[in-house]
Amino acid sequence: MSSYLPTLKQLQYLIALKEQGHFGRAADSCFVTQSTLSAGIRELETLIGMTLVERTRRVVRFTPLGDRIVEKAYRVLREAEELADIAQAAGKPLSGDLRMSVIPTIAPFLLPRLLPHLRREKPDLKLYLREETSQSAIESLRHGHADCVLMALPFATGEVETAHLFDDRLYVAFPKDDPRDPPANIDPDMIDETRLLLLEDGHCLKDHALSACNRPELRAEATMMGTSLHTLVQMVDNGLGLTLLPEMAIDGGILEHTHITARPLASANASREIALVWRKESPREKEFNMLSDILRDLYKDQRKAA
Repeated sequence: MSSYLPTLKQLQYLIALKEQGHFGRAADSCFVTQSTLSAGIRELETLIGMTLVERTRRVVRFTPLGDRIVEKAYRVLREAEELADIAQAAGKPLSGDLRMSVIPTIAPFLLPRLLPHLRREKPDLKLYLREETSQSAIESLRHGHADCVLMALPFATGEVETAHLFDDRLYVAFPKDDPRDPPANIDPDMIDETRLLLLEDGHCLKDHALSACNRPELRAEATMMGTSLHTLVQMVDNGLGLTLLPEMAIDGGILEHTHITARPLASANASREIALVWRKESPREKEFNMLSDILRDLYKDQRKAA
């Protein structure tokens, strides 16, 4: 065995530089000086005997070997963190630090109910939340920045464990004075593609909505410009079109104080699956299943109260 191995700190510095693309920002993210971070990376390069980062005045460019080392560094740091997870999992469940990524079309509607409940029932749990799109959340999970992800499926998650929580039905939202207001459900064929407003690329709800409608022309004709569900609601309320909303957003009061009507979308797959996702073989799997049970119960209680 080598008498001198890379340190976890050196690997952390390398990852930070890769993510930030700038020595100063990388140093700030690691809470060290730029000279300390730069020296740590140079020590790593000396150990390996190869250049990992090409440095110029304006650009930080990783060599092919540097990129490979970064990918390995993510795995090494993740495994190191799981050493602590093993000890924690053997102790009191749902206690200590837990980092959860949540997608934006879930966070504002489910978390206000989840967090007070967890504070009451699990006072020793320190839940650190990170709101990000599905792709970013899965990357955070893969790189060890998140322990689990609360998200909507289907989505290309890769090799993960998944706990189904509930199905979240999709609704068509439109101005109350729309003359085509149907009495009950809305068939996808009734949707005017020239008036449909959807979230920007990067939000999985856009793909779920288009898939539920099963009308290929909607992808080409719909206006994809909403940065959030609240933005879409404001646009519909101002007569700019119609949109699709998940049931949890409606239950969460997103249409309060608006002149918008919502009707269920009538199609075979007019819903998205809400799930908790974590890395395969995580030592905290028991805790994630417990958290999944809590989320299911909260949703059932919410539906009963609605």
